[in-house]
Amino acid sequence: MTIKFGTDGWRAVISETFTFGNLRLVAQAIADYIREEDDNNPSVVIGFDTRFLSDRYAAEVARVMAANRIDTWLARADTPTPAISYAVLHKKATAGVMITASHNAPRYNGVKLKSRHGGAASPSHHQRVERLLDRNLSTARGPNLMDLDEALRRDRVHKFDPAWAYYEHLGSLVDLDIISSGELRVVADGMFGSGRGAIGEVLARGRTHVHNIRHEMNPGFGGIHPEPIARHLGFLMSTIQSGHWGVGLATDGDADRIGAVDARGNFVDPHRIFALVLRYLLEKRGLHGKVVRTVSTTRMIDRIAAKHGLELIETPVGFNHIADLMIAGGVVMGGEESGGMSIQGHIPEGDGVLLGLLLLEVMAAAKAPLHVLVEELLAQYGPAQYARTDMKLSHPVEKARMVKMLLDLAPEAISGVAVEKVETVDGVKYYLNDGSWLLIRPSGTEPVLRVYAEAPNDDRVKALLGFGEEMAAKA
Repeated sequence: MTIKFGTDGWRAVISETFTFGNLRLVAQAIADYIREEDDNNPSVVIGFDTRFLSDRYAAEVARVMAANRIDTWLARADTPTPAISYAVLHKKATAGVMITASHNAPRYNGVKLKSRHGGAASPSHHQRVERLLDRNLSTARGPNLMDLDEALRRDRVHKFDPAWAYYEHLGSLVDLDIISSGELRVVADGMFGSGRGAIGEVLARGRTHVHNIRHEMNPGFGGIHPEPIARHLGFLMSTIQSGHWGVGLATDGDADRIGAVDARGNFVDPHRIFALVLRYLLEKRGLHGKVVRTVSTTRMIDRIAAKHGLELIETPVGFNHIADLMIAGGVVMGGEESGGMSIQGHIPEGDGVLLGLLLLEVMAAAKAPLHVLVEELLAQYGPAQYARTDMKLSHPVEKARMVKMLLDLAPEAISGVAVEKVETVDGVKYYLNDGSWLLIRPSGTEPVLRVYAEAPNDDRVKALLGFGEEMAAKA
């Protein structure tokens, strides 16, 4: 058996690799890691999403933690990942465990490991857990287990609701009065995930009218990936257009990602959300600091940072890389193209609920609809059109081999536009002299090869993607 942690924890297909038996083994390795981190007062926060058996899986992890004499806080109900991450910080816990496969298909489940800083554990911490797991397997050491009812009676496990402390913290980061003054009409699409109802609950006391959709418990997510991208948001788009709503906000399966739909029913991708919120924080709130984006994120962020004289840092894909820089300090905002973003003063964790609220603040403060704000943004820092293609793989791609082959095949020009430079921060990225770029990289969470492109117009994006798909097929 091989269990490996990807860019954000361990994910696998339920009943194939993600079984109760394997989960207990992983939980024991995490318990060993927690005791290495703090053997005097070890503690952990455990949460779960709405997936099939997630509540049972979380309880099983709690049983292992209790048996290892680790003080355990177990969420009473499904909860957004950022709420669990904030609870780790709020309770000064040694670590956090979130049972979720985030935006993956319904057949997957997974484990996200959170550090004491309230963000994704670093790759080195994941590697430590893997080594402990391998050690336990090689020595035939099974997991320690304790009956959950007994653990509750003995106060080794405490059930709690992480939502309210998290909501109160969000209220310190967002100007709820400004949002209320906008009297916005919002459709909140929970995508059947654990962020269902969260935006409406934060705004319940104001004058914002929030209509929740796909907020019921549905472990099958209506047959889609709970990922807030255009092809999964048809119901949100039709709801917006049929009811004269001002904006739609969608959070993914565990609410650490955001997507939006404007009043015309058009998808507004995370690149534009990131840019709109960053511009607002710098120009309206007067914040300053480093700006961090992943390699697959729009270069509009670079142009906004440059205009304000701020340092721009590019990282590999995965919010853990952004988290490390946020923990070090001095970061005003960090984000990735998948919709995970955070700001100064918050946990180093992607947070779809926070970014949805900040986007509402941007709209209310400007007294303008979202499509107008996007048009202004593109006029100032664009043009910038973006698209991504996911190519399913029959077997995993060896990343180093793929990178070498793509470098060997690197062209001097793509569709008549010269390639200025090629970088390998994560996969292979071609920068062209018209400001466009093409990135090819294997996913760290799914058997998929991703091809990304950004260019001044849709025709150039299409040409870049076509070239990238040909290159990826060869590699």
